[in-house]
Amino acid sequence: MRQPERRTTGRPRTARTTRLLYGATLAAALVAPVAVPAHAGPLSRTPAASPAADGAKGQELPGMPIALDARAEAVVCTPASKERAKKQDWSRQRLDLDRLHRHTTGAGVTVALISTGVAPGAEGLDGRVTARGEAADDCVGQGTFLAGLIAGSGGPTPRLAGVAPAAKVLALRGTDRRGQPDPALVTAAVRTATTAEADVIAVAVALPRKDTALTRAVAEARKAGAVVVAAATPEPPSRGSADEIPSRTYWPAGEPGVLAVADMLPAGARPDSALRTEGIDLAAPGAGVVSGGPRGKGHYLGGGVAVATAYAAGAAAAVRAAHPQEPADAVTRRLTATAYPADIPQLDAYAAVTTVLGGAAAAPAGAERATDAVAVRDTSDADRATGRAVLFVLLGSAGVLSLLWAGFALTRARARGWRPAGAGTPDRG
Repeated sequence: MRQPERRTTGRPRTARTTRLLYGATLAAALVAPVAVPAHAGPLSRTPAASPAADGAKGQELPGMPIALDARAEAVVCTPASKERAKKQDWSRQRLDLDRLHRHTTGAGVTVALISTGVAPGAEGLDGRVTARGEAADDCVGQGTFLAGLIAGSGGPTPRLAGVAPAAKVLALRGTDRRGQPDPALVTAAVRTATTAEADVIAVAVALPRKDTALTRAVAEARKAGAVVVAAATPEPPSRGSADEIPSRTYWPAGEPGVLAVADMLPAGARPDSALRTEGIDLAAPGAGVVSGGPRGKGHYLGGGVAVATAYAAGAAAAVRAAHPQEPADAVTRRLTATAYPADIPQLDAYAAVTTVLGGAAAAPAGAERATDAVAVRDTSDADRATGRAVLFVLLGSAGVLSLLWAGFALTRARARGWRPAGAGTPDRG
């Protein structure tokens, strides 16, 4: 969804937004449960955006690769992780998923995920995955990792659940078996998702050239009522510098009405290695994120634009479940209008579901954001805390005044020789 202007004001700072400001300064502490990822193998390329964490305090998890080495003769799939994360990572805290799940879990919504495939039997996906064609074979593992962020239940670790843990996933392959994007596969996947009447279509890959067939497929998907979410850029190159690549538009994120998503670090900035582009609609967590894989029951640490896209797609699924009457354009409008204000608006999944937007949600895709968007948020916890604080202040003030008055009264009584007020002066004769 292309927007002509980004605004950084116009949204009241509730208790939640204040916590986000404070939380950004504690980003390093939030990442601490896991350590910097190890390579999944010599043939894999892991996200350059994964931040370092304190290995002494955290837990080492293997890295989830973006793709396998296209030059290698043999294809070696990402091995199963033997490690399990014990704590919730910063990204889920940032998106307020614990509170979000009290309002919706995405039940009744289908998300079509176009990536490297998804293993239907992966832990935490609980038989909610339908894989078309070769999509059930996720050799790289990234697609299954992303599916966990969209709709994973967390398995034995519920606090590692995805954004919409009751949603269904339609797995579609948009890459070859090594994870290299293919325009023809992406186009076919979008058409399959449209035919299957997917509520949300998440395209986790980005193509450098506009493709006429893909343009038509995306337009048909939007006409059918799907929310289309796409990676704003490819992942940065494993060799060389991203600065050497000029700013450009990538596809299908550049198509009209598509929600273009970029990755952000815990402090809210994009990684230094990120590719440059225009027209980003949302930024979402894309570094130091924990999820599962296609093999085994362990966890991996991953990051990148595809991870951010998965989080945005999960949020779209949560909104569609909570607001089933809203059309696709209103859903994308809601996601951007409720985003935390910054140079690139930052996804706020909880706000997207709980905010009352009035007529703003019905605005057409691409319309300028309202200057004074009003967010009516669930601040009952903060209100109760404020009420208790006010009561304590009033009671404390009353106590102080009582003590002062008692001291004043005692002083006057002593001066009267402890006689009642108005009794007159004692007779000295």
